[in-house]
Amino acid sequence: MITRIIDLSIANRFLVVLAAIVISLAGFWAVRSTPVDALPDLSDVQVVIRSNYPGQAPRLVEDQVTYPLATTMLSVPGAKTVRGYSFFGDSYVYVIFEDGTDLYWARSRVLEYLNQVQGRLPEGVTSALGPDATGVGWIYEYALVDRTGGNDLAGLRSLQDWFLRYELKTIPGIAEVASIGGMVKQYQVVLDPYRMASLGVTHAEIVKAIRASNQEAGGSIVEMGEAEYMVRSSGYLSTLADFRSIPLRVAGAGIPVTLGDVATIQIGPELRRGIAELNGQGEVTGGVVILRQGADARSAITAVEAKLKQLKASLPKGVEVITTYNRAQLIDASVENLTHKLIEEFIVVGLVCALFLWHVRSALVAIVTLPLGVLAAFIVMRFQGVNANIMSLGGIAIAVGAMVDAAIVMVENAHKHLERWTHANPDRVLAGKERWVVIGDAAKEVGPALFFSLLIITFSFIPVFTLQAQEGRLFAPLAFTKTYAMAGAAILSVTLV
Repeated sequence: MITRIIDLSIANRFLVVLAAIVISLAGFWAVRSTPVDALPDLSDVQVVIRSNYPGQAPRLVEDQVTYPLATTMLSVPGAKTVRGYSFFGDSYVYVIFEDGTDLYWARSRVLEYLNQVQGRLPEGVTSALGPDATGVGWIYEYALVDRTGGNDLAGLRSLQDWFLRYELKTIPGIAEVASIGGMVKQYQVVLDPYRMASLGVTHAEIVKAIRASNQEAGGSIVEMGEAEYMVRSSGYLSTLADFRSIPLRVAGAGIPVTLGDVATIQIGPELRRGIAELNGQGEVTGGVVILRQGADARSAITAVEAKLKQLKASLPKGVEVITTYNRAQLIDASVENLTHKLIEEFIVVGLVCALFLWHVRSALVAIVTLPLGVLAAFIVMRFQGVNANIMSLGGIAIAVGAMVDAAIVMVENAHKHLERWTHANPDRVLAGKERWVVIGDAAKEVGPALFFSLLIITFSFIPVFTLQAQEGRLFAPLAFTKTYAMAGAAILSVTLV
């Protein structure tokens, strides 16, 4: 079979060269479009359920929220582990699936079971799925600072929550922008128990009155003068005075009792469970940009930086956006280091080929298999979804030395056959069809052995593919790229070379 392939390659030299050009062009496209990251994603396929039960102790959250959710998620198809964590006012349930499970299929199944258990949870509990990201999705972090003092922490947090956060979430590949630090502004009603007792007002009456006063209602339409007018009552509370004027009941002599008579109304921060500080200079507000699973980290970071640069013109005077973490530095340093090592390997291999073959054209034939084999590996990586990281590029670096072996042996054997023919026919010039016959005989003599020797080296990494869990996710990119590069070199050795 291998000898037949060699004969076809010699007979169709133009098609072989054309195929090499196509591989080169497709490889350059794959190199430019393959997602780039620093490390492979070692995370399990997991879905996080966050439930909020305001003001409740961890024990109560565990019994009434975490336990019902965790026991229900045990029967989700494909789930292998369910972990529950209870905190003050919050519950987190992690549903971990078998390797290879599609994340969005897993999220849909969890959402289906979450709808089933929702009716068993206490009133006031709100549950939601976490972002469709992984454990390595934290790619960018920034802080909002106003050194002029024109905006306090509450103002900066509002700017983050209602402006920057939504703008950054429009970037392709971004799953979530989490807000940290600052103070969430809220209206606070501080009740005076003595005034409530003297006026006969209960806590339940105050809660009911506030809810009834903070709503709108529609009143259909009214036709007047051949025109329709929509009727609605606007009752949303928007100022402190609106809260103070909420009626609670009527006291003696028909005097109304309002909320302002029994409580102090103020604007203050929501209860905080942590703070964000920048370089010991005081509290700040910030945001964490989370990457969607499978997205290109490097291009997403570039888009985030461009978006923040564009949004700076819309920020209030004195507000600065300071980058506190940027994974692009790690990605660029890792990829640049490995790229330089690959170039150095190419140069060393080229010098060795030129030195031992002592023939520039023959050395170039051997050396050309290196970039073509690497580009072929990138094509397969692109369609398989393997991103370019330290491990995947490391697999190519490992394969470089062995990739050129077959080409060197093939070229050297061709030279020997040409020398023998010249010694046997000193009065004749080898050219044309006869020359290709000699080269074909030389290639068929060593071609099968070289091809299968490269395949044996390729198959030596098969045990790596049997690794499971985090070990498999760590070493699989290295094994994939080395296998692809070696397979490409094996094919090139019996066709192009």
